[in-house]
Amino acid sequence: MTDKMTPSRPYLMRALNEWILDNDCTPYVLVDAGLPNVQVPEDYVNNGQIVLNIAPSAVRSLLINQEGLSFNARFGGVPMDIYVPLIAILAIYAKENGQGMVFGSEAGAPDPDDPPPPPGKADKPSKPDPSGSGRPSLKVVK
Repeated sequence: MTDKMTPSRPYLMRALNEWILDNDCTPYVLVDAGLPNVQVPEDYVNNGQIVLNIAPSAVRSLLINQEGLSFNARFGGVPMDIYVPLIAILAIYAKENGQGMVFGSEAGAPDPDDPPPPPGKADKPSKPDPSGSGRPSLKVVK
């Protein structure tokens, strides 16, 4: 038995995408566009985030693997290759009813909301999340 397991996020992403499609809904992905290696159309980024429609009718060559999410889509009629590292995916949900999952940080993965501790302060406990949820907050994007 191994103590270190692979990240669960790619498995959850694939399963939730399939579940949303099986229920005749449109899968949307909320992305932190400010993280390294995120390749999305900057013109569509709002408050550092972008919502991407990953339905088969909207994208070509969708791939969700251990490293990230990639596909080709048109934005304003211009084709673009999209790449999102899995750590930058904040949520996957159905457009029609909002059902899905918000991702927290996984063990061993950097938390994009937490800056690294200053030198010498690593032993102090971090401040608790004021919301108490420890998760990124979602807002309705129309």
